[in-house]
Amino acid sequence: MFDMEMLSEFLDTSIPIWRENPVQFFEEVLNFEPDDWQIEVALDVKKNNRVAVKSGQGVGKTAFEAAVFLWFLSCFYDARVVCTAPTKQQLHDVLWSEVAKWMNDSPLLQMLLKWTKTYVYVKGYEKRWFAVARTATKPENMQGFHEDNMLFIVDEASGVADPIMEAILGTLSGENNKLLMCGNPTRTSGTFYDAFTVDRNIYALHTVSSRDSKRTNKENIASLDRKYGSSSNVVRVRVDGLFPEQEDDVFIPISWLENSVSTEMEKETALAFGVYVSESGEKIRDVSGVLTIDIGCDVARFGDDRTCITFKVNEVVQIYKKYNGKNTVWTTGTICQLYNELKKIFCFSGVIPVKVDDGGVGGGVTDQLKAAKKANPEVYGDMDVVPVNFGQRIKHKRFYDSTTYMMGVVRDMIQPFDEEGKPRKPQLILPNDNDMVGQLSCRKYDFVETRQKVESKAEMKKRGLSSPDEADSVLLAVLPVKSKKRGEKK
Repeated sequence: MFDMEMLSEFLDTSIPIWRENPVQFFEEVLNFEPDDWQIEVALDVKKNNRVAVKSGQGVGKTAFEAAVFLWFLSCFYDARVVCTAPTKQQLHDVLWSEVAKWMNDSPLLQMLLKWTKTYVYVKGYEKRWFAVARTATKPENMQGFHEDNMLFIVDEASGVADPIMEAILGTLSGENNKLLMCGNPTRTSGTFYDAFTVDRNIYALHTVSSRDSKRTNKENIASLDRKYGSSSNVVRVRVDGLFPEQEDDVFIPISWLENSVSTEMEKETALAFGVYVSESGEKIRDVSGVLTIDIGCDVARFGDDRTCITFKVNEVVQIYKKYNGKNTVWTTGTICQLYNELKKIFCFSGVIPVKVDDGGVGGGVTDQLKAAKKANPEVYGDMDVVPVNFGQRIKHKRFYDSTTYMMGVVRDMIQPFDEEGKPRKPQLILPNDNDMVGQLSCRKYDFVETRQKVESKAEMKKRGLSSPDEADSVLLAVLPVKSKKRGEKK
């Protein structure tokens, strides 16, 4: 155990060494054994002022960002570290929590640093030597930071808007002012994309594939390759760390899907899910803002197809369960269980539409749900059972059939601009599910009688793609319907 004099002497000797070698700091202070790519990027952060890393998922990006954060804050006097991400959840629950984990595992850092919900201080220098978490929601959050030793860490950088990145770049005027951008390469525009294209001469650049990481599940990667093809955009972005390719005949661009997945909940919805963080850093829960709840079920017919059950609360969509080999009675019971859970969790007294793919064996689920409601109206009286047929021709000025209409509803809700072309936040938050993103981003369309028509399940399977089970359950959950209140006749 060090006394204060011994600790001071130790730091006077060690900090200059660690400052020059972040990898040694990782190993000796954090007990963190970096992968090869993490070593290369850490050394580049030491040598360069601007570093960008695009990667697939699960490669250890967040742990690396936390390690660099702690190295810079600990080794440069009067340092200022600013961390940002597109959403509070990504910033506080993921990156900031990762910093806390590595600090708590380091006896030395526990002596030197103090962690709070939004700041990390060097003890005794709280006003001058610290790190701060600022959500990337408005440019002014990024302004006003000026220190000789300063590091900006931008997590999920592809999702950070250009005005915010411009504010960050405008603060980087000092000799030891550094920028580290990391993330999945979800869109082909913006500062993160420019770093790898038009501005590549001023950045140290790295691409990290999930295939090369010892941390990733190779069976999952092989499954994505089989289902959607190794050249598909979902594999390019989520596995290989490559920017998506432009596909003019794809109905929903993957960049729109990824943007929806990473979108922050509205305050009322965040309160209902218990993830709202107050200004003091406390989580608060309040379900009074839940206005709508929907359930969708795509029923498996045979073989490798899956039954998928999905729900939507306000703007948030989540997949509840997906499974093979269960009969319609089991599926009906699972939907009833979800219905009761949602009513209880959100104290919801309104009608919940339950939309079921009514084709084939799905008709059995529809009939059983209606029977359950009739037999037990006190429990299931607010369940509105809605049979839906995919691929049914409809009268619509834009869409040829019911499937295309449902795809169009999702596309219109997540498009990143309004009717006048102005940027806007997606009106729907989709689940972060590889299969759903793959299925929606791979589905192509053509024109029939001047109206858009997406390819059928059979046509997708002819291209070697899997059945869009997760995607169809999402389409059902999002499909708008007019439900009657309990006791009203249709």
